Amino acid sequence: MPLLRLVLVSFLLVYLLPALASAGIWYMRDRPASWREADWTSAGILPPPQADAEPAVYVLSAATGGMKGAVSSHSWIVLKKPGASSYARYDKVGWGTPIRRNAYPADARWYSNPPELVVARRGPEAMALIPKVEAAIAAYPYNQPGAYRLFPGPNSNSFVAHVLRSVPELHAVLPPHAVGRDYLPEGRFFAVDADGRDVHATLYGLIGLSAGWRSGLELHILGLVAGLDLRHPGLKIPAFGRIGF
Repeated sequence: MPLLRLVLVSFLLVYLLPALASAGIWYMRDRPASWREADWTSAGILPPPQADAEPAVYVLSAATGGMKGAVSSHSWIVLKKPGASSYARYDKVGWGTPIRRNAYPADARWYSNPPELVVARRGPEAMALIPKVEAAIAAYPYNQPGAYRLFPGPNSNSFVAHVLRSVPELHAVLPPHAVGRDYLPEGRFFAVDADGRDVHATLYGLIGLSAGWRSGLELHILGLVAGLDLRHPGLKIPAFGRIGF
């Protein structure tokens, strides 16, 4: 009984209270009433994709719409190929063609919420990474109509997390509030990143852990992630994201 009480109190303090606090703050914000009223235009954080500009790989993330935005975000991938005069953006969505290409401007707001850069790789490094990212996108198993589930996954964050695990040279993990990132493809319970530096264990994205050089130490419960960032020292707080020391 004392152990059960300790588990419940820990869940309340570490997971539930931050989520409720974030929901309260989010509730008081001005937000669009529907997707029709939301701003989906460029936030202007990426450079113009001129043909002579260097190749680049970007991963972006922005809070999603409605009250979900209090605890969750949407992420996507952007590529700038050598010689291309436009970006290629890839999103996993729950309607129409699951893996959408260029459905929105590369750095567009999501439900009026400006995105943040999760990772940016440019120049020769990006040129070497682009074929690997494209191969990981093509290999994502949930790319058919109907292969989307808001919670616990597979959703937009499950897709991007799959690419990051498949291409560890990007040296990135999604923010803690990217709900669905811990759902492993094909119902697997265990995965190791391609370079062996991070390991992941999960019960269908509902409860599990990640540990390694990029992930640090994370424990996820019902999509909420708490943990320690060891590579760039900081705390990972459910609903709020990462806070550096």
